[in-house]
Amino acid sequence: MDTGDGRRRTIKSMRPCRRIVQNARMKRELGKVLRSLTGGSTEVNEVPMEEDCYRVEYFKNEKWEQKVMAPRYSLLREVGRGSYGVVYEAIARRTGATVAVKKLRCDAPENVELALAEFWALASLEKRHENVVQLEECVLQRNGMAQKMSHGNKRSKQYLRLVETSLKGERILGHTEEPCYLWFVMEFCEGGDLNQFILSRRPDPRTNRSFMLQLTSAVAFLHKNNIVHRDLKPDNILISEKSGSPVLKVADFGLSKVCAGLGAGWGGGGEERARGGGGGGGGRRPVNVNKYWLSSACGSDFYMAPEVWEGHYTAKADIFALGIIIWAMLERITFIDAESKRELLGTYVRQGADIVPVGEALLENPKMVLHIPQRRRSAMSDGVCRLLQDMLAVNPQDRPDAFQLEVRMDRVTCAA
Repeated sequence: MDTGDGRRRTIKSMRPCRRIVQNARMKRELGKVLRSLTGGSTEVNEVPMEEDCYRVEYFKNEKWEQKVMAPRYSLLREVGRGSYGVVYEAIARRTGATVAVKKLRCDAPENVELALAEFWALASLEKRHENVVQLEECVLQRNGMAQKMSHGNKRSKQYLRLVETSLKGERILGHTEEPCYLWFVMEFCEGGDLNQFILSRRPDPRTNRSFMLQLTSAVAFLHKNNIVHRDLKPDNILISEKSGSPVLKVADFGLSKVCAGLGAGWGGGGEERARGGGGGGGGRRPVNVNKYWLSSACGSDFYMAPEVWEGHYTAKADIFALGIIIWAMLERITFIDAESKRELLGTYVRQGADIVPVGEALLENPKMVLHIPQRRRSAMSDGVCRLLQDMLAVNPQDRPDAFQLEVRMDRVTCAA
């Protein structure tokens, strides 16, 4: 993406649509899904903006079994669209629960890689965490049939072909005229993302403290489970208000990395290496994610740590991104995204008439001193100020890890 000042910005997000798509377009799109998953039937529900999501058909002896279950979900409306997928609000017909359904097209290898990264990360979590979006199920749809995905299912030829597509960088799953999709069913967050929530309300110190604790708890949980998110930003932090108070949910794991959790080829590629040993192995092993080196320079540039720009980093990059988000949230520092024209939370450094991401500026000038707080009348406490300085240290070794950060954040928020 061109930022307008000659710089390129790498942003991967599912931006909420400004308006709901027209009924006719929605029915055409979902009608295709209905026809492909009901054995060729062309009947489409005439209720506007509400269609069947998919029918789950069991996979047996490497052949698609013809036994079809009742439609599982009714899609209500489109709530987000990105470069490789669409997100819908839906209703689970059996329970009546509202869920989010993300439809990802897996025809191009790069799309398969992103989809599998998200599936691997969320499916690898053995326990739930209140501040991490919950994956309910994932379904592979191809050639008129659907198969429920399971983590590391080596018996499924379809799953193996998806993995092979990702690793080889070429389509393995079938012919181009046979569209392939992954459907992710997740909990629905009705409060939008962190940008929308913060910028539509007056500043509230109590909410800020709660959000800082929730964010640090979520990242500590992910790192404990060997997951580096690699794309933490306000767009990827959703808000649930079902409990009556806002609860943050870290989402969008398309760029995430499960460090040494799986054998070669099952954790998303071979870019990584751990000190004292490789990233292979036959199963999940404990690993220090802060000593596990990654090399893909990915993420969204306003939140990327200096070492990510160089392509040699660890999980400490998530700590840097979290520092940028918290700093921007507390002082309501924003910039205008050149493509979407949206106002987004994010801190930066001014260089003349240009604004430069903090990580990029620190890479160019490691001795640069960040002025935290940025505003003279800021209500930021000295403890939070010192913690942000440490989180945004140019040298990752000077940053707290996620577990140290969780303890320190609890102290500074209690003191405040």
